[in-house]
Amino acid sequence: MRLALLFALFALVSAGSLPVFAADAKINDAERAKLVNYLRDSQRDFLASVEGVSEAQWTWKAAPERWSVGETAEHIVLAEGFLFDLALKAMESPVNPDWEAKTGNKTAILERALPNRSTKVQAPEPIKPEHLSLNREQVIARFKELRGKTIQFAETTQLPLKEHTTAGPFPIFDPLNAYQFVLYIPLHNIRHNLQIAEVKASAGYPK
Repeated sequence: MRLALLFALFALVSAGSLPVFAADAKINDAERAKLVNYLRDSQRDFLASVEGVSEAQWTWKAAPERWSVGETAEHIVLAEGFLFDLALKAMESPVNPDWEAKTGNKTAILERALPNRSTKVQAPEPIKPEHLSLNREQVIARFKELRGKTIQFAETTQLPLKEHTTAGPFPIFDPLNAYQFVLYIPLHNIRHNLQIAEVKASAGYPK
């Protein structure tokens, strides 16, 4: 019986008839843990970076075209909702049958590219902090509110995030899947936590 089964399997392989198992579109335990850790770690570092920042430090710029600590912080808050909305937009789109081929390798690309500040890019218009509309306390409160919702989603979702894709703010990455848009949030946060540190280290930053 066992020999007959082996011959049958050999025949299937030879004929190319073995079933192909599709990759799981739901995030696995390791992906969920990575996402939640990124969210919590970047949240901790952001809140530490703006703690005790004075009004003079909040609005100071190293140059007219550079962002202040306050503008960078407000950009982080604006981006949180913007990127989460892109994840939801992706989930509303039809399943992309080529999701694995189109987006499978992009998680690692995002992890390398986004925290790397050696390459500068322009923020999309909807998340440019053209005018500081929030003070430090309001930024912190809004950030905690949005990040709390993002973390809750990351910890609990059972949706098949990876099989839904859409275009994002930077065509170089398109398309991304819904999981990658949620992952984009803390990686983007890390990038701008580094920017806040750069502002603070600039000559002339108020003491």
